[in-house]
Amino acid sequence: MLTGAMARRLTLDFLKTETASGVILTSAALLAVVLANSPWAEHYFAFIKHEIPIQIGAFQETKPVYRWIKEGLMAIFFFVVGLEIKHEILRGELSNPRRLALPVLAAVGGMAAPAAVYLLINGGVGGAPQGWPTPTATDIAFALAALAVAGPRLPPSLRIFLLTLAIADDLGAVALIAILFTSDVNMYALGGAAASIGLMALMSQWKSAPYLFYAACFALAWAFCLKSGVNTSLAGVAAAMTVPIDPRKPGHEGPLKHFMESLHPYVAYLILPLFAFAAAGFSFAGLSFSALLSPIPLGIALGLFVGKQVGVFGLSALAIGLKLARRPTGAKWLELYGVSLLCGIGFTMSLFIGGLAFDPNDTLAQTEVRMGVIVGSLLSTLMGMAVLGYAQRIRGDD
Repeated sequence: MLTGAMARRLTLDFLKTETASGVILTSAALLAVVLANSPWAEHYFAFIKHEIPIQIGAFQETKPVYRWIKEGLMAIFFFVVGLEIKHEILRGELSNPRRLALPVLAAVGGMAAPAAVYLLINGGVGGAPQGWPTPTATDIAFALAALAVAGPRLPPSLRIFLLTLAIADDLGAVALIAILFTSDVNMYALGGAAASIGLMALMSQWKSAPYLFYAACFALAWAFCLKSGVNTSLAGVAAAMTVPIDPRKPGHEGPLKHFMESLHPYVAYLILPLFAFAAAGFSFAGLSFSALLSPIPLGIALGLFVGKQVGVFGLSALAIGLKLARRPTGAKWLELYGVSLLCGIGFTMSLFIGGLAFDPNDTLAQTEVRMGVIVGSLLSTLMGMAVLGYAQRIRGDD
């Protein structure tokens, strides 16, 4: 079994990896926006729209680069998210009901309030209510990176609170993807995906199963899922749930920990930056400041910036006031508010969900989604870092 010390070290390693990746993510997103509005814009858009055929045996698909990143590489990201969720439920913060209450309630508020803000703006004539899930997500890497930069000397409990909240938020996002963005299902292909996941579950009973077998079954589940019409992110999460957490031999790491530690660098430093580079670029041509006031970008931006902080901080304060939960150890109210602001950094997760909520061929809607996500995430980052920086200065003066 994973000891308490090992679990804490695993969480700290995760925090370190995700925090460091924030700089690369930011750079990738900025590069995408710059290229999309430069003399090389034509080459940038040609690259992300370039069709690539893949054929392996009976499997044959042709998709543009952006779709391969979104439906292929991002499945690995969701596999790692699934591993994180399983680890936290069995060994981490989500396994302790007393510590679990506050971040989970905060995550509920952090999903409900942004959706309400978005629908308030998009509920009328000319609105696009189908985009309401877009501002409900939180980007773990960006949020943790901002917290590390703004408040390196703040209580560690705030980082654990943010991490647990974001993981619970990711779980909610996966549920939304499963419920809202699955249509025209090919039941035969879905059955193949289920059989592949079932085979992975059986392999969990085989303690000496080669890791290559897990990789092969995951690839098979992903391929069937892609053909079924079900979003491939669900294959990633479902496959992660079959990976055993207990070590194969005493004193050794378990398969779950092995996969988490092995895949984190690739996800943090390659897959997410690639997705940010492909998803964040949009052209300012033909846009004006008034375009930001259109229902879609305004609803997303205010959902992230206003809805997130109101939902997270409001429900946290209510839960603490009613003694249903405790404030993070050593944290002050202002610091908790600053972290609530950082939860409005939706970025990669919001871009992913927004890309599903609207027709991929609707260029205007996809541009408005990117604009709303970037503006809302940027406002949340700047305001959150300012509040946490001020809170740290106050703490230093005490």
